[in-house]
Amino acid sequence: MTDPNAIQPSALDQLPDRDPEETAEWQASLDAVTKAAGPHRAAYLMRRTLERAEGNGIALPKLLETDYVNTIPTAAEPGVPGDEAMERRITAWNRWNAAAMVTRGSKYGVGGHIATFASAAWLYETGFNHFFKGKEADGSGDQLYIQGHASPGIYARAFLDGRLNEQHLDNFRRESGGNGLPSYPHPRRLPWLWEFPTVSMGLGPLSAIYQARFNRYLTSRGIKDVSNSHVWAFLGDGEMDEPESTAALALASREGLDNLTFVINCNLQRLDGPVRANFKIVQELEAQFRGAGWNVIKSLWGSAWDELFQLDTTGALVRRLREVPDAQVQTYQTRDAAYIRQDFFGADPALVEMAKLLSDDKILECFHLSRGGHEARKVYAAYKAAVEFKGAPTVILAQTVKGFTLGEGFASKNANHQMKKLSVDEFKAMRDLLELPISDARFVDGVVPYGHPGADSPEVRYLQERRAALGGPAPARRTHALAPLPAPAEKAFTSFDKGSGSQNVATTMAFVRLIKDLVRDKETGRRWVPIVPDEARTFGMESLFPSLGIYSPKGQTYEPVDRDQLMYYKEAKDGQILNEGITEAGSMADFIAASTAYSTHGEAMIPFYIFYSMFGWQRTADQMWQLGDQLGRGFLVGATAGRTTLTGEGLQHADGHSPVIAATNPAALTYDPAFAYEVAAIVKDGLRRMYGEAAPGEDPNVFYYLTVYNEPLPQPAKPAGLGIDEGIVKGLYRFNTAESAGLSPVANAPRIQLLGSGTAIHWAVEAQKLLAEEWGVAADVWSATSWSELRRDALEADAALLRGEERVPYVRQALQGADGPVLAVSDYMRQVPDQIAQWVEQDYSSLGADGFGLSDTREAARRHFGVDAQSIVVAALAQLARRGEVKATAVKEARERYGL
Repeated sequence: MTDPNAIQPSALDQLPDRDPEETAEWQASLDAVTKAAGPHRAAYLMRRTLERAEGNGIALPKLLETDYVNTIPTAAEPGVPGDEAMERRITAWNRWNAAAMVTRGSKYGVGGHIATFASAAWLYETGFNHFFKGKEADGSGDQLYIQGHASPGIYARAFLDGRLNEQHLDNFRRESGGNGLPSYPHPRRLPWLWEFPTVSMGLGPLSAIYQARFNRYLTSRGIKDVSNSHVWAFLGDGEMDEPESTAALALASREGLDNLTFVINCNLQRLDGPVRANFKIVQELEAQFRGAGWNVIKSLWGSAWDELFQLDTTGALVRRLREVPDAQVQTYQTRDAAYIRQDFFGADPALVEMAKLLSDDKILECFHLSRGGHEARKVYAAYKAAVEFKGAPTVILAQTVKGFTLGEGFASKNANHQMKKLSVDEFKAMRDLLELPISDARFVDGVVPYGHPGADSPEVRYLQERRAALGGPAPARRTHALAPLPAPAEKAFTSFDKGSGSQNVATTMAFVRLIKDLVRDKETGRRWVPIVPDEARTFGMESLFPSLGIYSPKGQTYEPVDRDQLMYYKEAKDGQILNEGITEAGSMADFIAASTAYSTHGEAMIPFYIFYSMFGWQRTADQMWQLGDQLGRGFLVGATAGRTTLTGEGLQHADGHSPVIAATNPAALTYDPAFAYEVAAIVKDGLRRMYGEAAPGEDPNVFYYLTVYNEPLPQPAKPAGLGIDEGIVKGLYRFNTAESAGLSPVANAPRIQLLGSGTAIHWAVEAQKLLAEEWGVAADVWSATSWSELRRDALEADAALLRGEERVPYVRQALQGADGPVLAVSDYMRQVPDQIAQWVEQDYSSLGADGFGLSDTREAARRHFGVDAQSIVVAALAQLARRGEVKATAVKEARERYGL
């Protein structure tokens, strides 16, 4: 049995020792230091030696953790180039108004968060005064991802700046009456202020990484030089538990994104209690980020600690700080000096002696107040080091106190995230602490007043001058007056009108062919951003590799194995395709950055993200709400769609529900096209609406979700007649009638209307033939390109009726006069076609693929779910039998004939 205490072999044991005597001398030196000065001194020397080796570029494993002290020593801190006293007064006003806003709103029960901004106030103020570039700066300014729970503080600063008034603050979280402020950063709700939505947790850091990467992409491709833009993401230490928060750390370091800085507010608390009660979250995050290749800056202790560190001649203080768990640090925040003397200093004889030199006030100042994230000098030093560091992204781990300056009832209390108000007495104590000129007389009827030094006060002038020097207000979102993109040549779309003849073509292939034509367009081709999560070959997109190239900041430093082939794997610094590997979340973050470039950078980009329809919506629906909030535009393409189309893949790969999830998103226009010409018509209209001339009343800030299939089938020609394109876009048109299909039904034959979407329309056409030839029933076939758009239009018609306006839903207009009942079918659960049931005047029933998927052939799967042509025939006969239009025995006979 192996002795766990024995020295294990390492990689170095595999290398020949060219000088064993020298090696022995080094080892003996370490043993001597350990014996003479103790293991702590030996460890200190080893760490310093490793740091020197790393600094000299010697290839050694990185030191993943450093001591629990500030990365930048006090002596190395640069001075803050501004008026610190003035900035302190500005911060005090912001703290006050943020707390007042939430407290005043609490009487309405709308909630709000006070403690987060109280801990992070200096992290934001230092950036606003010295680092965050506005929209008038070089490039596009900086991109700020504000921590969602800190929004009251950002509103408070905008109030001081004159961008908001008291009415706005009083309508915090009360938007329905106008002049309201959304709870968190929501661009769709406050589009002139917020640029990036950052709640749900974890999506902010993920999006920030891909935004920084997309900035490089724009510059590399020559679209716009945004090399002076810097991305700042403000995060909570509890938020870092979300997998998405750290999902792309390696990407950021691998591509050297030194245009990116994470600022993690380490107040050691999440919503219910400590982030790492028995451990140290700062150390954990440091190791995680260093291991991923990031530059790490720790700003943990304020200047009051300088005296203590100078007294620490043995290293006992640093050791004790490293070993005390976070929850105990929080306890120190709420206890008196006697407790801290006993519990913290009493753990080591050297610390006992140190404590004798410290007054109670000094101990309380250090343990209650003095944190690196609460001092402008410390924060400025960290930010300056971050923006000057080259070659890798930087994370700043700033230690703070949650609820700082809000009083003993808030600071470091486990429940402070849920605490929504301060009492009048607590506000008065806060006022005195912050030295604000707010008299007792202003507390009328117990209502806390807002505070403002005056529009022409030194504080406001200073704030506005600093912002002017940095390029204008921040945060801010811009709606650029962009000229509509010219429409691509009509040929790209009309080439599908004649159909494919006898050639079998899947709609996925039709979409890829359309894109190949569109990216060649001289005017708009370079604005397309193809995004794919390592499935390009599955979707038949490998032909785009050599023509467009795959974006890589390093270009192609190797000779690809398939270089002698026509469709070889080509990477390029100016590559157009974003191939992200196996990450739907990363691909979606790419899409969000590209789809909002029209606002962020004033450059309209046309992203399309193609993915397995099952996994895309299932895994990243939350990001698609983020996309809708951020007013993104572009095309999402769910490939290999449908529950029965992807043969043999089984339960988890069979998509029977993505249109249901898509329909829940108000910004998603969901289409399930059956034919190549429908795909072309939808993309054409999407380009017009999002990037061209939107019609009056049309919102261009939408995105399209198209389901496409991997089932090769003959593509029919586009039917002749007026209104086909309108029907395709609105969601329904008559594909054929029994007569136009050449089925020649007998006079007065029973008639039924078959509505099909996507691949299901092929089963409907087959059923149409069976019904005519074997049962004497005439069926008309309709292509329902979008059940959800039909429903959206019907809901709008209902709302218009409530306003006293007469309006008939389009689905009712389209089906008006159609004889017989309606039977709807799709390759999804019945809930998809049932979206329109209440607005159809005819008798309505549906078929769908409800339940789990299964591995089998397409034919067997469709028979299993009861959606194949024969099942449609039986369902149609049953519907007609209920109406007395066919004999009831026909249903039983059909079931037996088809073996159902």
